[in-house]
Formats: sequence, C-alpha cells, structure tokens
Amino acid sequence: MRRRKVTYPTPKTATKGAAGRAADPRTPGAGGRVVNIDLTAIHGGAQVRLGDRVRIMSGLYAGEAAVVESLAGGLIPAALVRTEAGRARRARTIDLQPVGSEPVAPPAGLAANDPGGKTA
Repeated sequence: MRRRKVTYPTPKTATKGAAGRAADPRTPGAGGRVVNIDLTAIHGGAQVRLGDRVRIMSGLYAGEAAVVESLAGGLIPAALVRTEAGRARRARTIDLQPVGSEPVAPPAGLAANDPGGKTA
C-alpha cells in the first residue's frame, strides 16, 4: 500500500493571499498611536538645588513633599528626592515645585497637633 502525502493546514500568520491595501511606506510602524513629548522638560527646573524642599507634581508620589538628595544633568534633568515617608524616587526636575519655608501639610489621617500620629 502506498503512503499518502501529508498535508498541513496553513499557518494563522500566513500572509499569502491576504486581500487588502498595500502598506504605505510613509506610515509609522506605531499603527496610529500618538505620542506627545514635553519639550519644555529639556530646560528642567533651574530653581531646584541640592537640599531643597520640593513638592512632587506627578507620578506615584504626586502631592508629597520631599528633599532633593542628588541632581542628574543630561538631556532631561532629573533629581533623586526622598519623601517625608522615607521613600526615594528619581523625578524630572520639571515635575518638582519648590516648597520654600512654608510648612508642609501633614498626610491625610493625621491630626496637625498630634505628633505621634494617634488620634483619641
């Protein structure tokens, strides 16, 4: 008895016979996704210096007060800041706003006159 020829199904990624429009070479590979780049970040926050108290304006720790521990130059200047909770984060200097000498508001849930953080 003669063996039959084995046939395999066409792969799901096959492009043969795909009816459609030809790819335009001017179309970006992103497939219509749009990216906005903040070009003002290049100038950075010139007013931010080492040891300054700042408020983080965006990201995970947005709204928290922090102290600048180190500065990194480059195309987009950044700073390593440590929040009052003790957590460190690298942030763009454009996202940092100097706090100055004004007192920082306590975190939500703590009484302003209770230094231990316990409420009665």
